[in-house]
Amino acid sequence: MADIPGLIEGAAEGAGLGIRFLKHLSRTRILLHLVDVAPPDPEAEPVKAVKALAAELKKFSKELASRERWLVLNKMDLLSPDERETLAKQIVKGLRWKGPVFSVSAATGEGCRELAAKLMERLETLRQQAAEDEQAEAAKLEG
Repeated sequence: MADIPGLIEGAAEGAGLGIRFLKHLSRTRILLHLVDVAPPDPEAEPVKAVKALAAELKKFSKELASRERWLVLNKMDLLSPDERETLAKQIVKGLRWKGPVFSVSAATGEGCRELAAKLMERLETLRQQAAEDEQAEAAKLEG
């Protein structure tokens, strides 16, 4: 698991500690995009931030950019139920997001157990698939 602070534009070209952070991501199986939906800065644009991160991933490594990604919308406890649903739909639509989406609150723990359980299930599935692929490859080499 790697916790990567927000990457800045140009990280793939070496801006800030970008390349160092991006190299850490190469060892992960799933990327979680954690987006604070209720930031202190009302000018923050979550869709733009996720797109910028995706662009940096692509510039750094096409393999990394194609890795499975999940969207995690944090600080949902700071929004009313109606605002939560509306904002989540706007972000998903703005990103044209096709992968899993989770709404959580790190402060209250809401949604965190579900996210952790689904993540562990998926990682186990990926581990099993990798083991099966290795066995198949070994069988090809032997036969």
